[in-house]
Amino acid sequence: MSHTLYTASVQRVQRCELAVPGSSPEMFEKALKSGTDFIFLDLEDAVAPDDKLQARKNVIQAINDIDWKRHGITVSVRINGLDTQYMVRDVVDLVEQAGSKIDTILIPKVGVYADVYMVEAMLNQLEMQQGLKNKIGIEALIETALGMANVEDIARFGAGGRLEALHFGVADYAASNRARTTNIGGLNPDYPGDQWHSAISRMTVACRAFGLRPIDGPFGDFKDPEGFKQAARRAAALGCEGKWAIHPSQIELANEVFTPPPAEIEKAKRILKALQEAAAQGKGAAALDGRLIDAASEKMANNVVRAAEAIAAKTQ
Repeated sequence: MSHTLYTASVQRVQRCELAVPGSSPEMFEKALKSGTDFIFLDLEDAVAPDDKLQARKNVIQAINDIDWKRHGITVSVRINGLDTQYMVRDVVDLVEQAGSKIDTILIPKVGVYADVYMVEAMLNQLEMQQGLKNKIGIEALIETALGMANVEDIARFGAGGRLEALHFGVADYAASNRARTTNIGGLNPDYPGDQWHSAISRMTVACRAFGLRPIDGPFGDFKDPEGFKQAARRAAALGCEGKWAIHPSQIELANEVFTPPPAEIEKAKRILKALQEAAAQGKGAAALDGRLIDAASEKMANNVVRAAEAIAAKTQ
């Protein structure tokens, strides 16, 4: 093992992240009772330009007036892009008026680490100005060719600061690459396999190398639950911890896919027990169900057990 190790600074259960437009306050109470782990109140793409200012007011009021924590929901806000006239006031107004109740800020279309640094510097100043005791985290959307080209640097330089997670934004990523696709997050039948595999894998590796959470983004056809689950399973197989829901019907599907099933948890515990017994006999490996298990098996099993314990603690 290398002596250079990056460990996650903040652990959060993030099986499903529900996107809620800030311009639709009638959806806030429904989101509260939806069963999602995370919610991001959106000020960016889901909000029309003429509604941006009112959406910001709606979001601030919702953060202050609704008891999200009591329902076990982590609160994030997707701000407008750094290339817009809305972004500065988004950050300033959010922190000055509701900073103590915000868990993370989600930055869209991050292309270089400097984009993260800009928001982090603003949060540093605003938290000192407001005397906030909580530290607001940052999550970054990797959804452009530039962002993917720089994803390792974004993760590397963000490690140890406020950056907690990277999200794969498939829609803008497809547009940025001029990729042909059938729908948001869907697969082009002309491509022999999963056309998003390489991108998600690259982002996930960057996250795991530098202690960040990898999160898969949206699946646009909310009338195709099996398509959603297939996309979620592919992301989970690559190491993602969760996936967005753009519709309440997708929440249960994401929770199902990203929650380790009982049989998997039981097997992981059996692996750990077998290796403990082998260690007591001076052995570094063991056999279980006709298969060799060793130190790598222990790490994989611990991942399953820790994830299950975190989910259980949240849902109790």
